[in-house]
Amino acid sequence: METIQQTERTRVRRLPDRGHYERDVINAILDEALVCHVGFVADGQPYVIPTAFGRVDDRLYLHGSAASRTLRSLASGIPVCVTVSLIDGLVLARSAFHHSINYRSVVVLGTAQAVVDREERLAALEAISEHIVPGRWREVRPPNDQELKATAVLRLLLSEASAKIRTGPPLDDAADLTQPCWAGVIPLRLVAGEPVADPKLAADIQPATSVVGYARRRAPIAW
Repeated sequence: METIQQTERTRVRRLPDRGHYERDVINAILDEALVCHVGFVADGQPYVIPTAFGRVDDRLYLHGSAASRTLRSLASGIPVCVTVSLIDGLVLARSAFHHSINYRSVVVLGTAQAVVDREERLAALEAISEHIVPGRWREVRPPNDQELKATAVLRLLLSEASAKIRTGPPLDDAADLTQPCWAGVIPLRLVAGEPVADPKLAADIQPATSVVGYARRRAPIAW
C-alpha cells in the first residue's frame, strides 16, 4: 500500500499508533466526509472555514464565488490546512477521564493553486458534485460560461497529509473495571432522511436515482 512520506508537520506525535500515512486510508476518509474545514491566516487573523470539496486522484478541489475573500486569499499562495473529521461512536468509560470518541480524521497541509484550465475546472466541479451526491452531475444542467466565470476553483495536492483514527472500547484503568456503571460504545453514523420535494417541482417528476436511497459511502477499509 502506497504511503505518503511523513513530515515534521504531519507526523502524529500524541498517540502515534493512531497515525496513518497510507494513501488509500487518507483517500477513503476524505471520500466519506461531506465537509472539510479550511484553515489559513489572512492579514494576521486566523480563519477556519467549512466548505464542500472533491477529490480526483491526489488532488483536492475547493470551489466558491470568484469574489470570495477566502478563495482569493488561498489563491495567493499562503499556507493552508484542510481537515476532515468523521465521528464513529461515543466511547463511554467507567471514569470521566477516560471517556473518548471513536473517529477518523485527516489533516492536509500545503498551498492551493487557482485552476484556470476550463476542462480541469469542469472536472473539478463535477468531482465536487459527485462527492456530495453521486450521479447527480449527469442529471442536471452543467455550468454555463457565466456561472464558470463567477466560480473560483482551487487545487491542493495531497502530498503532505496524515490520518488519525481511534477505534474500539474504552481504555479504563484496571482499578476502575469494578465500577458499577455501564461502559462501552454508542455507535454513530450519518443517515439521510426522506427526500423533500421542491414546492415548485412538477407533480409528475419522481426522485432521481441519485436521490432514492441516498447514503454516504463507507470506506471499505478495516482500520
